[in-house]
Amino acid sequence: MPIDHYENFPVASLLLPARLRPAVESLYAFARSADDLADEGDSPREQRLHSLTAYEAALDRIENRQPAQSPMFALLTKTVIDHRLPVQPMRDLLSAFKQDVVKTRYQTFDSLLDYCRRSANPVGHLMLHLYRAATPDNVRDSDAICTALQLINFWQDVAIDWKKQRIYLPLDDMARHAVDERHIDEGRVDSNWRSLMKFEVERARSLMLSGAPLALRLPGRIGWELRLIVQGGLRILDRLEAVEYDMFRQRPKLRSRDWMVMGIRACRMKISLSTMQQVG
Repeated sequence: MPIDHYENFPVASLLLPARLRPAVESLYAFARSADDLADEGDSPREQRLHSLTAYEAALDRIENRQPAQSPMFALLTKTVIDHRLPVQPMRDLLSAFKQDVVKTRYQTFDSLLDYCRRSANPVGHLMLHLYRAATPDNVRDSDAICTALQLINFWQDVAIDWKKQRIYLPLDDMARHAVDERHIDEGRVDSNWRSLMKFEVERARSLMLSGAPLALRLPGRIGWELRLIVQGGLRILDRLEAVEYDMFRQRPKLRSRDWMVMGIRACRMKISLSTMQQVG
């Protein structure tokens, strides 16, 4: 998700309305700093969990309209009050960060989806609330997009996560394709690895496309922002396929040409919507 898991916060986007930038920046600062606490180098597990619990207490203070005890949470309090944001998505993020401290493997895809529900989907919920667009249909499609982005980030960063002693590929899927942890440790890209990653890439792409109609429903700048996000995720999947799933030696990332392709595809999405509206 543009820095680590939270790069889909459009903090620097020219498409983000100026009136929303302070709010998005305060939300990003909260998510980014909490994620950093969970990943804090050599700090003992108990210390990291304690720091995240302190963040939960700060959210309690926001809900109870009590004064914030740090500048970051003072800004976050203002954002919550000014934009009438729910606090629960932020609690969900902290829950996922705490889980990262203690859990390094996922047996099933369902258990990974539950993690994504708390680590990725809250970002979409908060953005929809900022835009006053948090309808049930929009939330459903946003969840699909955000979860797909999280999965794409996992597939892109298999080698990086391994250095943190984490594997986000479901263990059941690995066993089904005769892949074990030695593949990751050795950077072994054989037919079994390619079979596994082809399956995971197609699953992430299907999920992304299922949520893509949201990028056509939302108007104006947020619609353009989301169309670029959708196309960016799909482009990373294209890149994974192009390197034959060898993210160990060629981590897929977006280059200048990719942004051109994404822009063209985002325009095509917009044109297709206009055509459908005219036909309707």
